[in-house]
Amino acid sequence: MRRPPSVLTRLAAALAGAALAVTAAVVAATPAQAATLTPVSGFGSNPGNLGMYAYRPDGLPGNAPAVVLLHGCAQNATDYFTNSGWRKYADQWKFALILPEQKSGNNSSACFNWFESGDTARGQGEALSVRQMVDHAKANYGVNPARVYVSGLSAGGAMAATMLAAYPEVFAGGSIVAGIPYRCATSMVTAFSCMSPGVDKSPAAWGDLVRNAYPGYAGARPKVAIWHGAADYTVATANATESRDQWTNVAGVSQTPTSTTTLPAGTTQETYGNDRVRVYRVAGMGHGTPVDPGSGADQCGTAAAYFLDTICSAYRDALWFGLNGGSTTPGPTPTVTASPTPTPTRTPTPTVAPTCVTASNYAHVTAGRAYHSLGYAYAVGSNQRMGLYNVFASTTLKQTGPAHWVIGC
Repeated sequence: MRRPPSVLTRLAAALAGAALAVTAAVVAATPAQAATLTPVSGFGSNPGNLGMYAYRPDGLPGNAPAVVLLHGCAQNATDYFTNSGWRKYADQWKFALILPEQKSGNNSSACFNWFESGDTARGQGEALSVRQMVDHAKANYGVNPARVYVSGLSAGGAMAATMLAAYPEVFAGGSIVAGIPYRCATSMVTAFSCMSPGVDKSPAAWGDLVRNAYPGYAGARPKVAIWHGAADYTVATANATESRDQWTNVAGVSQTPTSTTTLPAGTTQETYGNDRVRVYRVAGMGHGTPVDPGSGADQCGTAAAYFLDTICSAYRDALWFGLNGGSTTPGPTPTVTASPTPTPTRTPTPTVAPTCVTASNYAHVTAGRAYHSLGYAYAVGSNQRMGLYNVFASTTLKQTGPAHWVIGC
């Protein structure tokens, strides 16, 4: 004969049922994070032969903004998506990310060809491929055409300048990280002198290069932020000033800042005109994208080669672009002065995990691990001579800190 359950048995069953109900409710209330970086094909004629990746965070609303992210040499779309910190704010504030990717068949060091006229002119080459990716996102992801932005590092920063110059009607703003003024170079030969020591032109001459990218354009110009490490020996710091001259001239504002703001990690922010142009100079930082790993509202990214632990540039750019949707997530309170001359304070940069790379001396220089002088290559940071600067001499370099490489591993 079946015996009735005891009081303890009935109580245990009731508690188990309640626990299951609570668990089900929690699962139902917490949506799965299914969004991933996804390759996209068939986005256009793609004359530049680039790859396209897209990231649409869970819950992306219609008419959302989008940011185009352009990686640096020796990187790819996944590297930049993973380490730059932009994913955090795309998830938090709900905007799409579009990541073009260079192919080795176009450039052996995976650099965007910012120095080739056919890839930097409106309606041609790699620039048109990136434009087609934006058009694809507008048509298929419901991206707001008036809220598209672009950012990039090094060669990607120079290509970001290309997009802002050649397609001012497409982009509301952009940021150039360790980049080069638009049309500084029109061949690989002239590219090296643009990188170091840099090319000096008048603001009007630089501005004309941008205006000539789309002759007759009379619409609004994108606002532009310029980021540069004060210890960048790969792309000379003079490029930050020359880029400032270019974009302030295009905006029709003075090359004297209206204010200078002190930010974390020895960073100074120079503001020009009616905040149409900004220049961020990071004391002690070498060649890379500024990141600041951590869980704070103004922290982001992962420290790695060319992702340097200083300040979260993605956070500052996203706020300036207005991507936070009006929410208030302030970082540390900055100090603002009216001085036209920035006076940054050098701050020690935290070290990153060692990384070893074996490549030709030419590839090391192109990727920013080394620089060249008088026909020889030298390791960035340690300044050790590696041998002849060409594609035949090969060296193994170890990264022992941000923008600091030594021979051997």
